[in-house]
Amino acid sequence: MCGIVGYVGPQGAAPIVLHGLRQLEYRGYDSAGLAVIGDDGAIQIRREAGKLLNLATTLDAQPVDGHIGIGHTRWATHGPPSQRNAHPHSSTDGELVVVQNGIVENFMGLRQELQAEGYEFASDTDTEVIVHLVHRSYHNGCRGDLEAAVRCAISQLQGPSAIVVSSKNQPDRLIVARLGNAGGVVIGQGQHEMYVASDIPAILRHTRDVTFLDSRQMAVITADGATFSGLDGAPVTKTPFHIDWNPMAAEKGNHRHFMQKEIYE
Repeated sequence: MCGIVGYVGPQGAAPIVLHGLRQLEYRGYDSAGLAVIGDDGAIQIRREAGKLLNLATTLDAQPVDGHIGIGHTRWATHGPPSQRNAHPHSSTDGELVVVQNGIVENFMGLRQELQAEGYEFASDTDTEVIVHLVHRSYHNGCRGDLEAAVRCAISQLQGPSAIVVSSKNQPDRLIVARLGNAGGVVIGQGQHEMYVASDIPAILRHTRDVTFLDSRQMAVITADGATFSGLDGAPVTKTPFHIDWNPMAAEKGNHRHFMQKEIYE
């Protein structure tokens, strides 16, 4: 399983996202990256093959500054381990970025369809079709409604996916969606700041109040909270859960060991 971390709030996003990714290293990965919407409104992306140390070194040399960001550690499935295949993936115009856990089983057909419409691909991954699907829906059918565009895009996917989408056109929010069982999605609530991750340890330093996203559910996350719905658009009521485990116990949850945790996630 890959690792996902996201943040929106008053603090600098990059250090929080990078720390969260470090807490997910136990899941394994071959590349890493993050994207932050800067104060100038542009999405700044940093990606590297190999260890998180490589990404941290790049961030030291080329820092990013902003209050909303997403990050990812990748295990290669479609496309070899490389910088160009690392997440986040961006729309060609730099308007949207996406990170994903899971597999798009019908990605080849979707890729060919999008290429026929003029979309250009910069990676070998299945994930990149998602960002172009969201972009197409956002501009062609959803009239600038990012949540609706994500809902439309994910309805076209076959296979399990957990995705987080960020857009410079709506720089105050993250859109999160889960389809099937591509690993967990946990949303954490702080004081006027919110977090999203693929596992609890990534955000445990910052909050112990969390909500778990189920399959076929979405969340719109802003600094002030989260709203939940089904992939059909119907509102969903979620009950927050308070974590009182220690950090090591939180990593394994109620499982005896990490292998069991990965199997059941």
